[in-house]
Amino acid sequence: MMDLAVRDIRHDLGRFVLTALGLGMLLSVVLAMTGIYNGMVVDATVLPDTLGADLWVVQRDTKGPFAESSRVPLRLAERLRAVPGVSRTRGYVSFNVQESGPDGKVQRFMLAGLSWPDDTGDRLQLAQGRPLRAPHYEIVADASLGLPLSTQLRIGRDLFTVVGVTSGMVSSGGDPILFVSVADALNIQNDLSNEALRLEGEARLARIRRSEYGRDPASLARAGQPGLPALTPPPVNAVLVDLEPGQDAAGVRERLEQWPDISVYTLDEQRGLLVRGVIDRARRQIGLFRALLVAISAIVMGLIVYTMTLDKMHSLALLKLLGARRRVILRLILEQSLLLGLLSFFVALLIGELLFGQFPRRVLVADGDRLSLAAVVAGISVAAGVVGLRKAMTADPNQVLAS
Repeated sequence: MMDLAVRDIRHDLGRFVLTALGLGMLLSVVLAMTGIYNGMVVDATVLPDTLGADLWVVQRDTKGPFAESSRVPLRLAERLRAVPGVSRTRGYVSFNVQESGPDGKVQRFMLAGLSWPDDTGDRLQLAQGRPLRAPHYEIVADASLGLPLSTQLRIGRDLFTVVGVTSGMVSSGGDPILFVSVADALNIQNDLSNEALRLEGEARLARIRRSEYGRDPASLARAGQPGLPALTPPPVNAVLVDLEPGQDAAGVRERLEQWPDISVYTLDEQRGLLVRGVIDRARRQIGLFRALLVAISAIVMGLIVYTMTLDKMHSLALLKLLGARRRVILRLILEQSLLLGLLSFFVALLIGELLFGQFPRRVLVADGDRLSLAAVVAGISVAAGVVGLRKAMTADPNQVLAS
C-alpha cells in the first residue's frame, strides 16, 4: 500500500517537498526552544557546580549571592575555618562589568573572584592555558569572549593578562565569566575616581571626628590616607565552605545557622534558587512559547493534509468506483501524513545541526528531546491524517460517472 502513497507524492513532488521544508523549519524552532531551555538551566548552574562548595554562607535573611544581593565580611572565612568539620573556606565575589576590548568593541561579562591561593581555578574546565599562579593581574576567561591567551585586557585602572581559557563558563544571563583573584575583584569593584576618593576621604574623616575614634590621632591618620575606601576590608558576596570527608553537612549547617549574622545554603539549594528564582520567568515563557509552536504545527499540518485530500477527491472517488476497499484509502491518507511528518522531522534535525551552534546562547538538545519531538510529530501526523480521512470518506463515486 505504501507504493500507492509514494506514487501519489511523486505526482506532485515539488509541492510535497516544499511543504515538508516549511514544516521542518517550524519544528526546528520547537527544537531550538527546547535546547535554549536546557541551556538556560545549565548556564544558571554551571558556576556553583564548578566551584563545588558543600555550603554557601551568605548575609543573614538573604538568598545570595546569585538570587539576591549579599554582603559578608571577608574575615568571616577565618571564623568559619575554625568550625569543626570545615576543611577549607573561600571568599567569593562576582559582579557584571562592561569594558572596551583590545579592538575597541564593547564587551560585557561577569567578573568572579577566586580566593587565591586556596582556589586558583584548578576546578575550572580549561580548554587552553593554566589556572591562576599569581595573586594579581591574571585572568582566566571564557572562550565565548574571544580573548586568546596572553591577551592584555584593561579593567578599571589595571592591566590583566589572559592565562587560561575556559569553555562554557557563562552566567545565568549568558554573559561570559572572567575569573580573577578575590583581591583583584574587590579592587575593581571598589575602584573610584580621584575626585570620588577625595570626597570619600573627607566624608570618612568627618564621620570619625564625630565618633569616639576621633580622639585617637592614629585612627584619624589612617582614615585620611588616600586609596583606603574604609577602615575595614571591603565585603564579599559569600563564603564557600568545603567540609572534611565524611562530615555531615546537615550537622555543620545546623551549627552555623545559630550564628545571628549569616544564612547557610547547600549546593542543591543554590541551584534551586537559580532555576526557580533567577531564570524562572524566562524558563516558563520559553515553555509556553514551545507549547504554542507545537499547537501551531499541529494546526498547519492538519490544514495541509486536508488540502492535499481535497486536491485528490476525484481520484479517491474513482478508487471507490473501482471497488477499492475503504482500508486502502485510509492507509493512503495516513501514510502520506506520516511521510510528511517524517521528512519535516529530519529537516528540523538538519537545521539544528547546522545552526544551533551559531546561537549566542547555549543550545543543548539531548537524545531524549529528539525522541520526544519525534513522538510529538508522529502524534500530529496521525491527528492530521484523521482530519484528511474524514474528508476522504465523503468522496462520492457517482460524481465520477456524472463527469
